[in-house]
Amino acid sequence: MGYGELFGCISTSYLTAIDINIIPIPLLYIPLIRPLAMSFIPRVLAPGRTRLARVAVTAPRSLFSSSAGLCSPSKSSFNPHDIHNVTHSPDHIQSKLPAKELLRNNHRFSEFDLEGRVYAITGGGRGLGLSMAEALIEAGAKVYCLDRLESPHPDFLVAQQKAKSDYGCSLEYIRIDVRNNIEVNNTFAAIAAQEERLDGLIAAAGINHLQSALEHSQQALDEVMSINYTGVFNSATAAARQMFKYQQTGSILLVASMSGLIANKGMTSPVYNSSKAAVIQLGRSLAMEWGRHGIRVNSLCPGHIITPMVDEVFRQNPAARATWEAENMLGRLAMPEEFRGTALFCLSDASSFMTGSTLLIDGGHTAW
Repeated sequence: MGYGELFGCISTSYLTAIDINIIPIPLLYIPLIRPLAMSFIPRVLAPGRTRLARVAVTAPRSLFSSSAGLCSPSKSSFNPHDIHNVTHSPDHIQSKLPAKELLRNNHRFSEFDLEGRVYAITGGGRGLGLSMAEALIEAGAKVYCLDRLESPHPDFLVAQQKAKSDYGCSLEYIRIDVRNNIEVNNTFAAIAAQEERLDGLIAAAGINHLQSALEHSQQALDEVMSINYTGVFNSATAAARQMFKYQQTGSILLVASMSGLIANKGMTSPVYNSSKAAVIQLGRSLAMEWGRHGIRVNSLCPGHIITPMVDEVFRQNPAARATWEAENMLGRLAMPEEFRGTALFCLSDASSFMTGSTLLIDGGHTAW
């Protein structure tokens, strides 16, 4: 919408929103006040009332040469995305913003359009990671799912076929161990070299271990921390290295947990909780380091989700499900599919001004 259209919409919106006599400045007379263009202040006055609005703007010359009607499209309309094309000094933060691509599919909300982009998802062989991968595919992205499983869940093959037949995209699977830093870096380098870009990452690999602090073994502690924290660190830094190498802006989402914020009632897992708290702080730290290079980093804290990992918890402690459901304001647990929109929002331009944030999506579990 151009400035001319904006002023027209402002005038008409006041006419419809206020049921008293209003004297708007007709858009028709704007060309007559060109000398005042650079300090133009639209004012809407009502008898017996104080001034309702005073908006100071710098109006482009094209505004005063347009004869378009109120709120109608104009060839001289100002494009808000042109802000990304303004010349800045190399170290100016605006120069790090992602360039806007043309919308190729008129049926997509442009900020959610991922056509031509490439993402990696650790823990993508099943469960939450796979559901998030499907969301990115449906938005037009090419996705690589990385997991330590010898082969992905059967649902992966269904999603892979659907990606090709329904969306013209691709879904690939690579087996890796996120604890192995060399392997992780080599894998991300190969993906980026193949695609000549990497736009972001969802670090969703993680495990749980139910054990009280006094009974927790050193081996289990090392395994949980090495996957849940070290693996996330390895994945995020490997992705960022390639994004820097190919001068690619983008987004990284670290999957933490609400258990990183609270002592989760009904789940005795001190090391898991601590590992997720570490992931949250890692997200803030990486956001600080990489933000001015155009790489955003955020953390997601889901509530209890029904995944293969949680099913194992229920097998060990059958009473856990009833306890968790009772603690949830919705009276139920989440499904992996309920985080598809979150993944798309965080990885797309729709969240372009969000970094260093922690998204808590837990069905109200922590809001009591």
